[in-house]
Amino acid sequence: MKTFLASAALSLIALPLSAEPMLSIPLPLTGESSVIPVEYSCGEGEALQVKYVNAGENRLAILPVEGTSRVFVNVISASGARYVAGKYEWWSKGDTASFTDLTEDGSRQECQSAG
Repeated sequence: MKTFLASAALSLIALPLSAEPMLSIPLPLTGESSVIPVEYSCGEGEALQVKYVNAGENRLAILPVEGTSRVFVNVISASGARYVAGKYEWWSKGDTASFTDLTEDGSRQECQSAG
């Protein structure tokens, strides 16, 4: 009971410290699961750090967009790996990739992996 009360008290103390609510979605990791960080150089040499998460049937890409991490989900593509998150599209093939805001004409940004 003391452990429960201590945990509850710590949770109440920490509550005001968190500016935004957090969501945690468990992804079962198997022996074949992986998280692969890749650094890209985009546009005028901007560095972009992308994390590819491969866990069972789930294929995700985590990219920084407008100052926040966005989770992109893999969807069907004719060639390469296409990921979407809301109005954004990340499409990678080999050492190249592109980032597009699908609501803005001419917003496509070409990227090259740094490795």
